[in-house]
Amino acid sequence: MGSLRKTRKRVLLCLFLLVFLAVISPSVSSKLYVVYMGSKGSDEPDEILRANHQMLTAIHKGSVEQARSSHVYSYRHGFRGFAAKLTEEQASEVAKMPGVISVFPNRRRTLHTTHSWDFMGLIGEETMEIPGFSTKDQVNVIIGFIDTGIWPESPSFSDANMPPVPARWKGHCQSGEAFNSSTCNRKVIGARYYLNGYEAEEESGETVSFKSPRDSSGHGSHTASTAAGRYVNNMNYKGLASGGARGGAPMARIAVYKTCWSSGCYDVDLLAAFDDAIRDGVHVVSLSLGPDAPQGDYFNDAISVGSFHAVSHGIVVVASVGNEGSPGSATNLAPWMITVAASSTDREFMSDIILGNRAHFLGESLSLLKMNASTKIISASEAYGGYFTPYQSSYCLDSSLNSTKVSGNVLVCRHVGSSTESKLAKSVVVKQAGGVGMVLIDETDRDVAIPFVIPAAIVGRNIGYNILTYINNTSNPTSMILSAKTVLGSQDAPRVAPFSSKGPNALTPEILKPDVTAPGLNILAAWSPAINEMNFNILSGTSMACPHVTGIVALIKAVHPSWSPSAIKSAIMTTATLLDKHRKPITAGPDGRKANAFDLGSGFLNPTKVLDPGLIYDAAPTDYKAFLCSIGYDEKTVHLITGDNSTCNQSFPTASDLNYPSITVPNLKKTFSITRTVTNVGRPRSVYKSVVFPPVGINVTVIPNRLIFNRYGQKIDFTINFKVTAPSQNYVFGSLSWRNKKSWVTTPLVVRVTRSRSGLMI
Repeated sequence: MGSLRKTRKRVLLCLFLLVFLAVISPSVSSKLYVVYMGSKGSDEPDEILRANHQMLTAIHKGSVEQARSSHVYSYRHGFRGFAAKLTEEQASEVAKMPGVISVFPNRRRTLHTTHSWDFMGLIGEETMEIPGFSTKDQVNVIIGFIDTGIWPESPSFSDANMPPVPARWKGHCQSGEAFNSSTCNRKVIGARYYLNGYEAEEESGETVSFKSPRDSSGHGSHTASTAAGRYVNNMNYKGLASGGARGGAPMARIAVYKTCWSSGCYDVDLLAAFDDAIRDGVHVVSLSLGPDAPQGDYFNDAISVGSFHAVSHGIVVVASVGNEGSPGSATNLAPWMITVAASSTDREFMSDIILGNRAHFLGESLSLLKMNASTKIISASEAYGGYFTPYQSSYCLDSSLNSTKVSGNVLVCRHVGSSTESKLAKSVVVKQAGGVGMVLIDETDRDVAIPFVIPAAIVGRNIGYNILTYINNTSNPTSMILSAKTVLGSQDAPRVAPFSSKGPNALTPEILKPDVTAPGLNILAAWSPAINEMNFNILSGTSMACPHVTGIVALIKAVHPSWSPSAIKSAIMTTATLLDKHRKPITAGPDGRKANAFDLGSGFLNPTKVLDPGLIYDAAPTDYKAFLCSIGYDEKTVHLITGDNSTCNQSFPTASDLNYPSITVPNLKKTFSITRTVTNVGRPRSVYKSVVFPPVGINVTVIPNRLIFNRYGQKIDFTINFKVTAPSQNYVFGSLSWRNKKSWVTTPLVVRVTRSRSGLMI
């Protein structure tokens, strides 16, 4: 009996060890991967699906059942590939198979979270006419939004007086929770949702609101209405910013591709959305989301892959640059997409802060709560509690405050970072400790208005210093904070938002990113009433800037339907302005320094000029192939990506040689020459003269310095020569403009001189 018990124990122990090893062994656990195989070529979708299953069957040693269970998506309309659950060993095996360009894990992307159109000079309630042009054909332009879905019943998405859906449309309305095929209308003409990538990565217990295209977070409705919302007569946020509001192209059609859920947006879902959008027939794709910086290689990044094939099909792709705010943090870096930074308008939401010495300050806020009488104001560092130091408590961290010291007082708290949620949370911490108001010192993002849960406002360092000085030098300091109000014209505008991610381009320094800046600070637009039963909301982020450009792209497409994605990008970039509404240089950062091209790209979006840019810098798909060769992709890989007989014989000497509407030379030695080609889209007979503002320490010459055009569509090459005269350590900035009586066609010049290890120029 004793030996039998020992045997059973050994068997149970062995079984336990086998189960334990199976759980912890990375070689047998599977994860979701994207297998990217480039252009679909002439293969039919069903052929691609069969081939994908054959590859998976081979990986699973002939098991058809395992192959089917591992398969998640097939990409077979706009490009070729699939998503499947694989072990690391299987993923490595797939990567070696013929025709495979890249295999990468299912990474998560994050959301980059209207008076603005009046501010930019567009007029009209429904048509958004640009003087001198008719944009009525925007009803034939279809914008695809890859985001969190949509709330189709919002008045911003009404289809009143809209004509029937364009015949070319191939999309459909996917049914789901609180959403069916009849939920769409002549405004929202398509809606799909993608959940497989999200469900593969998130905990099984994670709840998903609305397993359908319906928006449960508000972000997707906000971006869609900013770009293409109908005119709403009395849009407001709890009474603030009341008035009529509309999107940039209010008569354009909307197609929704819901890929983003509570925790983010996953690569395999994003690629499925791109694949469907290409097949459905959208003209524009708008993505207010992106990877964390630093961004990976182009063809290991779902957005870069999807956008490459979208642009190859003539679709314009617009994306946000990100909200990390630091130099080199820009994302969505591919040259084939338009990448947008965020800036302000002249409208702000402010609360009055009145001190006991009658000093009066304004701070940013969306709180409609107010104090009815003055009360004591203290620094949060005086109210430290528990194991927290005064310094830690000065940031009003959770559980850091002593409620006895806080009760009935206004607290002055500090903040670092750019998280909107953490600022809001500080007001919750103060309220829970018994505080009746808060002044939040935030030098970096002081312009972002927050809906605090108590009377509160955000101020910068200087005002914060003045308030703390008053507290420290007064025996009984008091203050009163009033409710938020709308304020117009109190600061210079536009100015680049501090949170907006900046260049240089960390992946390909020769390509300037961002491309352009647009309003992204305190933007009022449609919302999902699933969140706090609100129909409209005010948000800040490059997420809000992106759809401003998307709306203008739709208007350009309406007037110039034959223009390529690069021609449309050029029109937006070369007509952008570097001056604010007072004709002074646009500023950036909390210190109000002069903005440079790493802050705002070519400048601030100027809708009144984009339809008649005069000249454009165009680029065909073959130019992007040459670009890929110039940055190290071999001929075989480029051939797979493009699906044609591409070679690298026509490769550019450097990536700077791509015919881009900006010129960046990140490693200038002594001299460097570069050629650009401009196409006349203005008056058939026209003459342009070059005007150069050279970067400091760089001599710039342009040959020829006059361009004489005789017909519409004529192309002329010119050469820009750079020569170092007084080298500097950092990037320097300038511009080249082609000028005549009607047009200024402006291109940023960005240069960095290469130095040897000894510090001498080489």
